[in-house]
Amino acid sequence: MRRRLVPAALLLPLALLLSACGGSSSASTGGDTDGSGSLTLNVGDQKGGSEAILRAAGELKNLDYKIKWSTFTSGPPLLEAVNAKAVDIGGVGNTPPVFAAGAGSKITAVAAFKGTSKGDAILVPSDSKLTKPEQLKGKSIAVAQGSSANYQLVASLKAVGLSLGDVDVKYLQPADALAAFTAGKVDAWAVWDPYTSQVLQSKQGRILTTGDGITNGLTFQVAAPSALQDKKKAAAIKDYLERLRRATAWVYDHQEEWAKVWAKDTGLPYEVALASVKRTNATRISVALDKPVIASEQEIADTFTELKLIPKKVDFGDFVDTRYNGDLPPSTTEDRASEGS
Repeated sequence: MRRRLVPAALLLPLALLLSACGGSSSASTGGDTDGSGSLTLNVGDQKGGSEAILRAAGELKNLDYKIKWSTFTSGPPLLEAVNAKAVDIGGVGNTPPVFAAGAGSKITAVAAFKGTSKGDAILVPSDSKLTKPEQLKGKSIAVAQGSSANYQLVASLKAVGLSLGDVDVKYLQPADALAAFTAGKVDAWAVWDPYTSQVLQSKQGRILTTGDGITNGLTFQVAAPSALQDKKKAAAIKDYLERLRRATAWVYDHQEEWAKVWAKDTGLPYEVALASVKRTNATRISVALDKPVIASEQEIADTFTELKLIPKKVDFGDFVDTRYNGDLPPSTTEDRASEGS
């Protein structure tokens, strides 16, 4: 796929990625089934997500239970399926669990992964006169409502003494936001990797500021409480998470190999996939679901409650199960980007 296709068409496959944290979309339940045995673990996934990483890392071998994959185009509908018990476990970003909790969904976060937030960015056109986030006052900014980028925008503005009320927010999903961005209809775009890498690689824009040091860089595996109450499924979830953690570590040591797989799986240009892997994916480490994680997610929940995007107060700790923490490092451990990757 070449860079110079119509922008919205070019980025259409990217709506299928794990990082796509907001918006409404559907699921494909006719996916692959791996493993063997009488027990089936129904896993919700997104294109280029857990299944692709596990397969590339060789972690889908010797399964004594079956994994039936269902592919979703974003986190919110995946969590709707978890709530409906159609999915036992699935991976999402840091914001969908907060919104699902606010809606009273039956979901439980069971694993956390931490990475850099350098791929979460506020982008401006290459020829923009804006050079610092303070200058966003009165400017128009595209963002997907309820997404991780939505929170990153709020937090980035707050860091320089601004609020959403100080800017003209345009709630647009990524394909529409890119079209508006490249047509000059908005002054800035708050978005996540690999969209960030796409814009930078195609030289359509530059970074004004990132979420580094501002947002938590967390992603989660979220399970259905009913699955956790089933001893056999709970044991399968334990094994599944151990495999996923090994696969996540594998990405760090096989960045080019993973970028090739990811590009093929999603339709991303290889150079965009590799840039995103280096900036974001390869930085992720498995961390414990601990008090700092809960406090960080609580801050996101409280922020969206104050903005009246979540209808009621959420106690995020009520939606966490720490049984799979084991000997994982605390969430305060530095991500791989801080180790010189």
